[in-house]
Amino acid sequence: MASTPRFFSDQPLVSGQHLDLPATAARHAQVLRLQPGSPVCLFDGTGGEYESTIVRMGRSDVQVMVGQYIAIEREPGHRIHLALGMPANERMDWLVEKACELGVASIQPLHTERSVLRLSGERAAKKRAHWQGIAVAASEQCGGNRIAVIHPVQNLSAWLARPAGDHRLLLSQQNHAVPLRDVMSVNGVTALDDISRSQSFCLLSGPEGGLTEAEQQTALLAGFSAVSLGARTLRAETAALAALATLTLLT
Repeated sequence: MASTPRFFSDQPLVSGQHLDLPATAARHAQVLRLQPGSPVCLFDGTGGEYESTIVRMGRSDVQVMVGQYIAIEREPGHRIHLALGMPANERMDWLVEKACELGVASIQPLHTERSVLRLSGERAAKKRAHWQGIAVAASEQCGGNRIAVIHPVQNLSAWLARPAGDHRLLLSQQNHAVPLRDVMSVNGVTALDDISRSQSFCLLSGPEGGLTEAEQQTALLAGFSAVSLGARTLRAETAALAALATLTLLT
């Protein structure tokens, strides 16, 4: 049985209202050949979703009637924020998509000493908008009812100078790094045993080639704890997603 198409609304939703789908969602509905009377699921990013119905299909616009609100969440137990040195080419697009499927709360793209991808000005703004669109599409696909925030690109040094918050984890291959699975053990005595569901994680991961020793030391001084994924050397995007999946499954 085919699943009900899901669409994000950039307008607040209220049961009983009629509204036009955003342009991207309308095009998707057209491609799916939906018709008046077709059921759709709408969400506006504030939590929960609405069982809704298409009432009109125009040439380029689609109108829906917002139906019953369903209070359902499919997010991880804790909010998880990912900060990373941006990988080059299409790998960042792929990483954003998969991170959002895993339930990341936000993504902070960073310039680091070894970053290949460098963005600024209008180009950085366009890339951010592009990645935010990927985040929306990923949530529509995976069932998430909250959209990950893609923050503006920053330099690592400036970002590390922000006020401390969250439980900060630095993905590292240094000898003193603690295996992430051990840190997150629910049975062992760890520094993170007293985490409440209202608290969140911030995971910092490097670009191709990793963070420099100086950058890692700066992160440690900023309150990060060094964690590892084991002896294998993973690609930048693989490492970030593996760590994110571990946090998602164990919190």
